[in-house]
Amino acid sequence: MVKTLWLVKKSDIPYSYIDENDIVVLIEDAVLKVPTKPNWFLCKEDAEARNLKVVNNKLLSYKEIAEMILKAQKVVVW
Repeated sequence: MVKTLWLVKKSDIPYSYIDENDIVVLIEDAVLKVPTKPNWFLCKEDAEARNLKVVNNKLLSYKEIAEMILKAQKVVVW
């Protein structure tokens, strides 16, 4: 189970608040940032809409993100 799931849609990522055990999913325009940690991912559909080439294991579909939201203890949208 994920303790905190961060859905980050802004370019100013709140690095100081994110714990190493949290999951971060970059959505909307935040997908333009490169995932810097192993627990950081990009929304697949948002990355494809912006024609970004990203390694497949760093992409999560909307369906996968929705499933993570249901399982997370806390969800933060930034």
